[in-house]
Amino acid sequence: MNALIIDDEIDICYLLQGILLSKNISSDHVNSISEAKYALQETNPGIVFLDNHLPDGRGVDFISYCKKNNPGAVVIMLTAYDTPDDRRKALAEGADFFIAKPFSREAIFHTINTLL
Repeated sequence: MNALIIDDEIDICYLLQGILLSKNISSDHVNSISEAKYALQETNPGIVFLDNHLPDGRGVDFISYCKKNNPGAVVIMLTAYDTPDDRRKALAEGADFFIAKPFSREAIFHTINTLL
């Protein structure tokens, strides 16, 4: 299984890559929606970790694009802006999971274990 991390915070990308690697999940990361469009086509990830606030748009508005272009992918919204409205909107747009930042290793493991 492979994953795509879409987050503009490079430290989050590296942290999440390390957590995923410990579960034998390879991953790539990009830092914007425009980069993500290309990466989704090239990598066809099974899991997409998607930040909500990116330099060129909102992740919640990109969920439907992810689902349309990678129908089998699980989309996990990762955001520091964990409001009930954001959570509802993300799930309504098709996100499979919603994890608030800062996240713990255990939260990621729990989500991965739920998927597998």
